[in-house]
Amino acid sequence: MKRLRIEHQTGFSYQGDVSASYNEARMLPGSTDSQFVLSSALEIEPSTSVNQYVDYFGTRVASFDVLSAHSSLTITARSLVEVRPRPIEHVELTWDDLFEASSRSMETVEQLTQTNRTKPHEEVAVLARSIAAEHHHPGRAAHAIAVAVGDAVEYMHGITGVHSTARDAWEARKGVCQDIAHITIGALREVGIPARYVSGYLHPRPNAEVGVAVSGESHAWVEWFAGEWQGFDPTNNIEIGDRHVLIGRGRDYNDVPPLRGVYAGPFKSHLHVKVTITREA
Repeated sequence: MKRLRIEHQTGFSYQGDVSASYNEARMLPGSTDSQFVLSSALEIEPSTSVNQYVDYFGTRVASFDVLSAHSSLTITARSLVEVRPRPIEHVELTWDDLFEASSRSMETVEQLTQTNRTKPHEEVAVLARSIAAEHHHPGRAAHAIAVAVGDAVEYMHGITGVHSTARDAWEARKGVCQDIAHITIGALREVGIPARYVSGYLHPRPNAEVGVAVSGESHAWVEWFAGEWQGFDPTNNIEIGDRHVLIGRGRDYNDVPPLRGVYAGPFKSHLHVKVTITREA
Protein backbone atom coordinates (compact mmCIF):
# COMPACT_ATOMS: atom_id res chain seq x y z
CA MET A 1 0.00 0.00 0.00
CA LYS A 2 1.17 3.51 -0.82
CA ARG A 3 0.05 6.92 0.36
CA LEU A 4 0.11 9.42 -2.50
CA ARG A 5 -0.32 13.19 -2.44
CA ILE A 6 -1.56 14.65 -5.72
CA GLU A 7 -1.77 18.28 -6.78
CA HIS A 8 -3.42 18.86 -10.14
CA GLN A 9 -3.57 22.44 -11.39
CA THR A 10 -5.33 23.30 -14.62
CA GLY A 11 -7.31 26.09 -16.21
CA PHE A 12 -7.44 28.62 -19.00
CA SER A 13 -5.92 31.95 -19.88
CA TYR A 14 -7.95 34.07 -22.29
CA GLN A 15 -7.04 36.71 -24.85
CA GLY A 16 -8.96 39.39 -23.04
CA ASP A 17 -11.65 39.47 -20.37
CA VAL A 18 -14.30 36.76 -20.17
CA SER A 19 -17.64 38.03 -18.88
CA ALA A 20 -18.82 34.61 -17.60
CA SER A 21 -17.78 30.97 -17.57
CA TYR A 22 -19.61 27.77 -16.62
CA ASN A 23 -17.54 24.71 -15.71
CA GLU A 24 -17.40 21.14 -14.43
CA ALA A 25 -14.30 19.58 -12.86
CA ARG A 26 -13.71 15.87 -12.36
CA MET A 27 -10.42 16.00 -10.49
CA LEU A 28 -11.10 14.59 -7.00
CA PRO A 29 -10.87 10.86 -6.16
CA GLY A 30 -13.47 8.92 -4.23
CA SER A 31 -12.97 6.08 -1.77
CA THR A 32 -13.39 2.56 -3.15
CA ASP A 33 -12.57 -0.95 -1.99
CA SER A 34 -8.95 -0.38 -3.08
CA GLN A 35 -8.30 3.29 -2.29
CA PHE A 36 -9.14 5.47 0.69
CA VAL A 37 -9.28 9.26 0.40
CA LEU A 38 -7.73 10.85 3.49
CA SER A 39 -8.32 14.40 2.26
CA SER A 40 -9.36 16.21 -0.89
CA ALA A 41 -10.10 19.83 -1.74
CA LEU A 42 -10.66 22.04 -4.75
CA GLU A 43 -9.41 25.62 -4.99
CA ILE A 44 -10.77 27.92 -7.72
CA GLU A 45 -9.44 31.30 -8.78
CA PRO A 46 -11.35 33.60 -9.19
CA SER A 47 -13.09 32.42 -6.05
CA THR A 48 -16.66 31.21 -6.48
CA SER A 49 -19.20 28.88 -4.91
CA VAL A 50 -19.12 25.20 -5.90
CA ASN A 51 -21.88 22.62 -6.20
CA GLN A 52 -20.54 19.09 -5.69
CA TYR A 53 -22.33 15.91 -6.69
CA VAL A 54 -21.72 12.38 -7.95
CA ASP A 55 -22.58 11.82 -11.61
CA TYR A 56 -24.40 8.91 -13.26
CA PHE A 57 -21.21 6.82 -13.50
CA GLY A 58 -20.13 7.44 -9.90
CA THR A 59 -17.56 10.19 -10.48
CA ARG A 60 -17.25 13.16 -8.13
CA VAL A 61 -18.08 16.41 -9.96
CA ALA A 62 -17.55 20.02 -8.94
CA SER A 63 -19.85 22.36 -10.87
CA PHE A 64 -19.24 26.11 -10.71
CA ASP A 65 -19.62 29.35 -12.61
CA VAL A 66 -17.72 32.63 -12.56
CA LEU A 67 -20.01 35.53 -13.40
CA SER A 68 -17.56 38.41 -12.97
CA ALA A 69 -15.05 39.50 -15.61
CA HIS A 70 -11.85 37.43 -15.57
CA SER A 71 -8.87 36.92 -17.89
CA SER A 72 -7.87 33.53 -16.48
CA LEU A 73 -9.34 30.58 -14.60
CA THR A 74 -7.29 28.25 -12.41
CA ILE A 75 -8.51 25.10 -10.64
CA THR A 76 -6.24 23.31 -8.19
CA ALA A 77 -7.20 19.89 -6.83
CA ARG A 78 -5.26 18.53 -3.85
CA SER A 79 -5.74 14.97 -2.62
CA LEU A 80 -4.11 12.54 -0.21
CA VAL A 81 -4.99 8.93 -0.97
CA GLU A 82 -4.00 5.51 0.34
CA VAL A 83 -3.93 2.97 -2.48
CA ARG A 84 -3.51 -0.79 -2.51
CA PRO A 85 -2.84 -3.06 -5.52
CA ARG A 86 -5.81 -4.47 -7.46
CA PRO A 87 -4.48 -7.68 -9.04
CA ILE A 88 -6.56 -9.40 -11.69
CA GLU A 89 -8.62 -12.31 -10.38
CA HIS A 90 -10.17 -14.28 -13.23
CA VAL A 91 -13.66 -15.69 -12.73
CA GLU A 92 -14.07 -19.00 -14.54
CA LEU A 93 -17.30 -18.33 -16.41
CA THR A 94 -18.16 -19.19 -20.00
CA TRP A 95 -19.07 -16.85 -22.85
CA ASP A 96 -22.72 -17.88 -22.47
CA ASP A 97 -22.53 -17.09 -18.75
CA LEU A 98 -21.07 -13.67 -19.56
CA PHE A 99 -23.83 -12.88 -22.05
CA GLU A 100 -26.47 -13.75 -19.48
CA ALA A 101 -24.80 -11.86 -16.64
CA SER A 102 -23.99 -8.73 -18.65
CA SER A 103 -27.56 -8.43 -19.97
CA ARG A 104 -28.99 -8.14 -16.46
CA SER A 105 -27.65 -4.71 -15.50
CA MET A 106 -27.53 -1.24 -17.04
CA GLU A 107 -24.01 -0.95 -15.63
CA THR A 108 -22.81 -3.64 -18.03
CA VAL A 109 -25.26 -3.21 -20.92
CA GLU A 110 -24.21 0.42 -21.39
CA GLN A 111 -20.56 -0.60 -21.56
CA LEU A 112 -21.18 -2.92 -24.51
CA THR A 113 -22.15 -0.20 -27.00
CA GLN A 114 -19.40 1.37 -29.11
CA THR A 115 -19.04 5.16 -29.11
CA ASN A 116 -17.47 7.35 -31.79
CA ARG A 117 -14.30 7.29 -29.71
CA THR A 118 -14.08 3.52 -29.25
CA LYS A 119 -15.40 2.12 -32.53
CA PRO A 120 -12.58 -0.21 -33.58
CA HIS A 121 -10.60 -0.28 -36.78
CA GLU A 122 -11.33 -3.38 -38.86
CA GLU A 123 -7.87 -4.76 -38.03
CA VAL A 124 -8.54 -4.35 -34.31
CA ALA A 125 -11.88 -6.12 -34.65
CA VAL A 126 -10.20 -9.07 -36.40
CA LEU A 127 -7.45 -9.15 -33.75
CA ALA A 128 -9.98 -9.15 -30.90
CA ARG A 129 -12.10 -11.91 -32.46
CA SER A 130 -9.07 -14.11 -33.14
CA ILE A 131 -7.85 -13.81 -29.54
CA ALA A 132 -11.33 -14.41 -28.13
CA ALA A 133 -11.63 -17.58 -30.21
CA GLU A 134 -8.55 -18.98 -28.45
CA HIS A 135 -10.04 -18.67 -24.96
CA HIS A 136 -12.89 -20.51 -23.30
CA HIS A 137 -13.10 -17.89 -20.55
CA PRO A 138 -13.84 -14.24 -21.47
CA GLY A 139 -11.81 -12.83 -18.59
CA ARG A 140 -8.63 -14.44 -19.88
CA ALA A 141 -9.51 -13.34 -23.40
CA ALA A 142 -9.96 -9.76 -22.18
CA HIS A 143 -6.56 -9.81 -20.51
CA ALA A 144 -4.91 -11.16 -23.67
CA ILE A 145 -6.65 -8.56 -25.87
CA ALA A 146 -5.53 -5.71 -23.62
CA VAL A 147 -1.93 -6.94 -23.68
CA ALA A 148 -2.02 -7.32 -27.47
CA VAL A 149 -3.23 -3.72 -27.92
CA GLY A 150 -0.60 -2.45 -25.50
CA ASP A 151 2.10 -4.31 -27.44
CA ALA A 152 0.88 -2.98 -30.79
CA VAL A 153 0.55 0.74 -30.02
CA GLU A 154 3.53 2.89 -29.08
CA TYR A 155 3.06 5.54 -26.41
CA MET A 156 3.94 8.88 -27.98
CA HIS A 157 2.81 12.47 -27.44
CA GLY A 158 1.97 14.77 -30.32
CA ILE A 159 0.60 12.19 -32.75
CA THR A 160 -3.04 12.38 -31.70
CA GLY A 161 -5.20 15.11 -30.17
CA VAL A 162 -7.85 15.33 -27.49
CA HIS A 163 -10.58 14.58 -30.06
CA SER A 164 -8.81 11.63 -31.75
CA THR A 165 -10.59 8.30 -32.01
CA ALA A 166 -9.44 4.73 -31.51
CA ARG A 167 -9.38 4.35 -35.28
CA ASP A 168 -7.06 7.36 -35.68
CA ALA A 169 -4.62 6.07 -33.09
CA TRP A 170 -4.59 2.53 -34.48
CA GLU A 171 -3.78 3.75 -37.98
CA ALA A 172 -0.82 5.67 -36.55
CA ARG A 173 0.07 2.81 -34.17
CA LYS A 174 0.96 5.62 -31.78
CA GLY A 175 -0.88 7.64 -29.17
CA VAL A 176 -1.22 8.48 -25.50
CA CYS A 177 -2.95 6.57 -22.71
CA GLN A 178 -6.36 7.96 -23.70
CA ASP A 179 -5.97 6.53 -27.20
CA ILE A 180 -4.68 3.15 -26.04
CA ALA A 181 -7.58 2.85 -23.60
CA HIS A 182 -10.09 3.67 -26.36
CA ILE A 183 -8.59 1.05 -28.70
CA THR A 184 -8.69 -1.57 -25.94
CA ILE A 185 -12.27 -0.78 -24.97
CA GLY A 186 -13.39 -0.99 -28.60
CA ALA A 187 -11.67 -4.36 -29.00
CA LEU A 188 -13.29 -5.77 -25.85
CA ARG A 189 -16.77 -4.55 -26.76
CA GLU A 190 -16.31 -6.03 -30.25
CA VAL A 191 -16.31 -9.55 -28.73
CA GLY A 192 -19.13 -8.91 -26.25
CA ILE A 193 -17.07 -8.05 -23.16
CA PRO A 194 -18.39 -4.97 -21.29
CA ALA A 195 -15.55 -2.47 -20.90
CA ARG A 196 -15.27 1.02 -19.46
CA TYR A 197 -12.84 3.93 -19.51
CA VAL A 198 -11.07 4.84 -16.27
CA SER A 199 -9.43 8.19 -15.58
CA GLY A 200 -6.98 8.91 -12.81
CA TYR A 201 -3.30 9.29 -12.07
CA LEU A 202 -0.24 7.04 -12.13
CA HIS A 203 2.88 7.72 -10.11
CA PRO A 204 5.54 7.43 -12.83
CA ARG A 205 8.19 5.76 -10.62
CA PRO A 206 7.64 2.14 -9.54
CA ASN A 207 10.16 2.54 -6.70
CA ALA A 208 9.29 6.08 -5.73
CA GLU A 209 11.16 7.60 -2.80
CA VAL A 210 9.10 8.86 0.10
CA GLY A 211 8.80 12.63 0.18
CA VAL A 212 10.08 13.27 -3.35
CA ALA A 213 7.68 15.27 -5.53
CA VAL A 214 7.71 14.33 -9.22
CA SER A 215 5.96 15.66 -12.29
CA GLY A 216 3.03 13.52 -13.39
CA GLU A 217 -0.02 13.73 -15.60
CA SER A 218 -3.55 12.46 -15.86
CA HIS A 219 -3.69 8.80 -16.82
CA ALA A 220 -6.24 6.41 -18.32
CA TRP A 221 -6.74 2.66 -18.20
CA VAL A 222 -9.57 0.17 -18.68
CA GLU A 223 -11.85 -2.13 -16.74
CA TRP A 224 -13.76 -5.10 -18.16
CA PHE A 225 -16.59 -7.20 -16.79
CA ALA A 226 -16.25 -10.98 -16.89
CA GLY A 227 -18.21 -11.99 -13.82
CA GLU A 228 -16.53 -9.18 -11.88
CA TRP A 229 -15.00 -5.86 -12.91
CA GLN A 230 -11.23 -6.13 -13.41
CA GLY A 231 -8.76 -3.37 -14.26
CA PHE A 232 -5.68 -3.27 -16.47
CA ASP A 233 -3.32 -0.57 -17.74
CA PRO A 234 -2.65 -1.38 -21.42
CA THR A 235 -0.42 1.67 -21.92
CA ASN A 236 2.15 0.14 -19.56
CA ASN A 237 0.88 -3.46 -19.85
CA ILE A 238 0.62 -3.78 -16.08
CA GLU A 239 -2.09 -4.65 -13.58
CA ILE A 240 -3.60 -1.86 -11.52
CA GLY A 241 -1.31 -1.35 -8.56
CA ASP A 242 -0.67 0.99 -5.66
CA ARG A 243 0.58 3.70 -8.03
CA HIS A 244 -2.83 4.10 -9.71
CA VAL A 245 -5.32 6.58 -8.23
CA LEU A 246 -8.82 6.34 -9.68
CA ILE A 247 -10.82 9.51 -10.37
CA GLY A 248 -13.73 8.42 -12.57
CA ARG A 249 -15.27 5.92 -14.96
CA GLY A 250 -17.34 6.22 -18.11
CA ARG A 251 -18.04 4.96 -21.60
CA ASP A 252 -15.06 6.88 -22.97
CA TYR A 253 -13.05 10.04 -22.29
CA ASN A 254 -16.08 12.25 -22.99
CA ASP A 255 -17.66 11.09 -19.72
CA VAL A 256 -14.68 11.96 -17.49
CA PRO A 257 -12.69 15.00 -18.74
CA PRO A 258 -10.82 16.69 -15.87
CA LEU A 259 -12.26 20.07 -16.85
CA ARG A 260 -15.12 21.00 -19.15
CA GLY A 261 -16.81 24.32 -19.65
CA VAL A 262 -18.09 27.15 -21.81
CA TYR A 263 -17.48 30.87 -21.58
CA ALA A 264 -18.59 34.18 -23.04
CA GLY A 265 -15.71 36.24 -24.33
CA PRO A 266 -12.65 36.12 -26.64
CA PHE A 267 -12.58 33.27 -29.13
CA LYS A 268 -9.11 31.99 -28.24
CA SER A 269 -8.04 30.45 -24.92
CA HIS A 270 -4.99 28.54 -23.71
CA LEU A 271 -5.22 25.45 -21.51
CA HIS A 272 -2.52 24.89 -18.88
CA VAL A 273 -1.99 21.71 -16.86
CA LYS A 274 0.47 20.77 -14.11
CA VAL A 275 0.35 17.57 -12.04
CA THR A 276 2.66 16.83 -9.10
CA ILE A 277 2.63 13.49 -7.29
CA THR A 278 4.43 12.75 -4.03
CA ARG A 279 4.69 9.43 -2.23
CA GLU A 280 4.07 10.13 1.45
CA ALA A 281 4.33 6.56 2.77
